[in-house]
Amino acid sequence: MKIKKPEPFTFEAGPRAVLLLHGFTGHTADVRMLGRFLEKKGYTSHAPIYRGHGEEPESLIKTTPEDWWNDALSAYNHLKDLGYKEIAIAGLSLGGAFALKLASNNQVKGVIPMCSPMYFDNTEQLTQGFRTFAKQYKQFEKKNTEQIDSEINELMENSVPMFDHIRTFFHDVKDVVDLIYSPTMVVQARQDQMINPESAEFIYEHIATDEKAIKWYEESGHVITLDKERDTLYDDIYMFLESLNWE
Repeated sequence: MKIKKPEPFTFEAGPRAVLLLHGFTGHTADVRMLGRFLEKKGYTSHAPIYRGHGEEPESLIKTTPEDWWNDALSAYNHLKDLGYKEIAIAGLSLGGAFALKLASNNQVKGVIPMCSPMYFDNTEQLTQGFRTFAKQYKQFEKKNTEQIDSEINELMENSVPMFDHIRTFFHDVKDVVDLIYSPTMVVQARQDQMINPESAEFIYEHIATDEKAIKWYEESGHVITLDKERDTLYDDIYMFLESLNWE
């Protein structure tokens, strides 16, 4: 059974632009509802899909965090090429790390990291998340249990270099948080089982800007953009964006 590949999106609605960045193993579905919400509020949004994402898990391990970072950077430049001069960035999980890195060396209007990791002390959770994603994908392809188990075991063995690169990338981003002067809204789900929630405190405490806030969502899990408090989150993001000094 062939699975339809998701696609990037651009919802143009006004001169204020927001780059929306999805998480590891995810794709634009992570942020599409948020994009539509912002569109109704008059904000343009663009969301890319990083290389290897939105495809079979075997494609993912053939790529690296550097590839994904370059895709996020290209998406930022895409908005600039479209003529948007003022861009805010909101990113989920890995996408939040990309948002922070972008904000550390670009003039961004504001940055919203959501459930974004700063520590690589959760190797087990990340690899388990990848295993779960791979299993669900293969089940959707209607493969039998024996074939799925065999393919996943091989996949996990071959994924070690990818996770080594992810570890290095997180460490590199952690080192540049104190270079960020853009207004920042740190978002963290209290029920997050994927990352160390102390990451949110680290970002808030070390980010250089004085214009910063941290918001906890008590009933939400890691994919906070799709969880039960998403409407509250969307409203909070909108209020943060409205508070920025747009030209």
